[in-house]
Amino acid sequence: MSSKTYKYNEGFGNHFCSEALPEALPKGQNSPQKCPYGLYAEQLSGTAFTVGRAENQRSWLYRIRPSAVHRPFVKISNESLVGDFHDQANFEITPNQLRWSPFKIPEKELDFVEGLHTLCGAGDPSMREGLSVSVYLSNKDMVKKALYSSDGDFLIVPQQGTLDIQTELGNLMVSPNEICVIQRGIRFRVSLPDGPSRGYALEVFGSHFELPDLGPIGANGLANPRDFLSPVAAYEDLDETWSVVNKYQGQLFKAEQDHSPFDVVAWHGNYVPYKYDLAKFNTMNTVSFDHADPSIFTVLTCKSNSPGTAIADFVIFPPRWTVADRSFRPPYYHRNIMSEFMGLIRGEYEAKADGFNPGGASLHSTMTGHGPDAIAFQKGSEDELKPVRLPENTMAFMFESSLMLKTTKWGIKESQVLDENYYKAWMQLPKLFNALMK
Repeated sequence: MSSKTYKYNEGFGNHFCSEALPEALPKGQNSPQKCPYGLYAEQLSGTAFTVGRAENQRSWLYRIRPSAVHRPFVKISNESLVGDFHDQANFEITPNQLRWSPFKIPEKELDFVEGLHTLCGAGDPSMREGLSVSVYLSNKDMVKKALYSSDGDFLIVPQQGTLDIQTELGNLMVSPNEICVIQRGIRFRVSLPDGPSRGYALEVFGSHFELPDLGPIGANGLANPRDFLSPVAAYEDLDETWSVVNKYQGQLFKAEQDHSPFDVVAWHGNYVPYKYDLAKFNTMNTVSFDHADPSIFTVLTCKSNSPGTAIADFVIFPPRWTVADRSFRPPYYHRNIMSEFMGLIRGEYEAKADGFNPGGASLHSTMTGHGPDAIAFQKGSEDELKPVRLPENTMAFMFESSLMLKTTKWGIKESQVLDENYYKAWMQLPKLFNALMK
């Protein structure tokens, strides 16, 4: 386990100021004729200049060299990473319920970039519409190598192994049961202090993640803004060869440069990477009867242009009390306009008695029926309806999207962990109908 500790800023969406050297931030303006310490001023914009003040996201960086100082980009290969969601040759489209056993970390050495494997997605990053869902399977640090995406924002969910993430704006230590978001354009490097690491990555191509509106819940509940942590300025002044990898329209390009890309001495703004501890989520749930819709467990949302509909919601199913009276307490059987990709960080998921394991995943596509398996149905139908605490060591999550997701050939044929018998989870449900009994 890593012994490193980092300092953080508290708050979601705040305008922060951070400097690693005293008075490195210019006073009274953003781009003076000469910056302190001989630094260069560079603005990093996550929204259009003309977006309204409440939605505008940008940060000013004061760095040793501008990010433009590098050799030309050249294309590099990563066959397991898919970006063209229009080319049917990349996909095995199916409406079937899909489940993957825990994804295997290969013996071959792979860093975070090399270990990214796209499972499903939809849309077009060039049009800033859609998303992709990937797993990362890594066993090596990124050495003198940085990654940034021109396509969208990464939401990273570690399942095994802590991620030590160096970003242009500072450092994040992200452990299992925590998440982090690294926005479009921000360069970062991943080290593995605990050894081999596995997890999930959701990339959204359109708008940014935000906290969901609380509506009738009121002012408090779900994820508390103050529990989101952003880095403080930390810089490297290293004159040595680095590779900068750019994910651009689903393809990877690499540029060489003669200095560290993590040379930001000071910055201010609200376009900042952040992390969040899922254990701090304040769960809302029914205290009378019936099972609440899973939207009540939304941590972050990425809105679409259609009001009330998300390109992606990040939803969790944490430990909590279940007290509903006269009710079938597990998730109900349903067909959904949304696509539901689920992963398990630890423990057991209440609607699946067997087969859904930490490090694995499932995908229930638009209008494909799903719900509890036969054992979970029987248990939910017969349990004594007393207050029950769901296991403390449980954390499942869902990437829910309004888009119809296409599954990649890697996910269907090459991952080697697709459960061909998943459909049998429902085939064992008995016929209980009796017209003479109600």
